[in-house]
Amino acid sequence: MTASSCIRVFADAAHIKHSKQRLASAAPGIEAVAAVLALAGNEVRLKMLFLLLDQQQLCVCDLADVLQMNVSAISQHLRKLKDGGVVQARKVGQTVFYTLTPALRPLVQPLLASASTALTTAAV
Repeated sequence: MTASSCIRVFADAAHIKHSKQRLASAAPGIEAVAAVLALAGNEVRLKMLFLLLDQQQLCVCDLADVLQMNVSAISQHLRKLKDGGVVQARKVGQTVFYTLTPALRPLVQPLLASASTALTTAAV
């Protein structure tokens, strides 16, 4: 006996074909979102994204101070986010400032807005 089964009278071939085409055309975007979510799935990196969204830009030392972590650990997380195209770096003198990649801001913002709303709602 199988754990799940499909009891369908007939398959709508046109609907299935259309869905496959839509999925194929959306595949690059889905892959990009999956990559961002995989990186943001780590709690520390998600906190970093929240802070970068909230503050616009932060340096490694700022993130280390806020998250109470050492600079080396923060740098490793930032490298992963940068390699994944989620954040970008801008050097000013000796200091490197990190910001969210503008193209990914619309993806990250609603995710983190819900976290912020959940905190506000829980506090009430």
